[in-house]
Amino acid sequence: MVRWAAWAPGLTDSESWLRWLAAPFPLPVDGKPALAAMPAMMRRRLDPLGRVALETAYTCQADDDACPVVLASRHGEVGRSLTLLDSLVSEGQVSPASFSLSVHNAIGALYSIARHDVQPYSAIAAGDETVEAAFVEAGGLLADGAPAVMVVVYDEPLPARYQAFADRVTFPRGWACRLEATDTGGLSLCTGEAGRECVADGVLPPDLAALAFLLSDRPAYTRRVGVRQWQWCRHD
Repeated sequence: MVRWAAWAPGLTDSESWLRWLAAPFPLPVDGKPALAAMPAMMRRRLDPLGRVALETAYTCQADDDACPVVLASRHGEVGRSLTLLDSLVSEGQVSPASFSLSVHNAIGALYSIARHDVQPYSAIAAGDETVEAAFVEAGGLLADGAPAVMVVVYDEPLPARYQAFADRVTFPRGWACRLEATDTGGLSLCTGEAGRECVADGVLPPDLAALAFLLSDRPAYTRRVGVRQWQWCRHD
């Protein structure tokens, strides 16, 4: 990982994020960044979650050359989809423009259009293993010859009507990192049948636990998901 960026309400720079990851405390349940890097005509088409995701993408991308992008969100913009369903029930129709922005890859599409970027984009949703799936996708792109890949991870709390399905997302957040191919060292990620030695992270949810590992000097991080065990390893 050669560069990273993250955003959440009250955590807008790397120093505040490092302090928070070391000693987490409750954060506001809503908020959105200014997203000044995106043209206003494009920015106003985004819901708050999209602004969170792209704030981290713009910051992480900086002035580097364009590269493939993997966007990963367990639920995506569920609030936008719920609004469309309400409109369908009450009015019998939905706005085509709103529908086009509700699909899981819409945030990435707006980013690529705004940047005139024709690199490959992927949108990942894999339940509790979304972060791992995103890094597997990124690893495949690097193995296929891409010199760099940017991974963008983002989520927000579910709407009240979906609280029965609520997980550990209690505040909006997003983070992005740029990965580059290397001949030596780097990261590896593998999975297998979970064993008794697997240690679960009891403080941070999966997306932020992965970020905490990436920003640490720990040699490995292991996480159990059902019958599977994911092993993140850092190699010299």
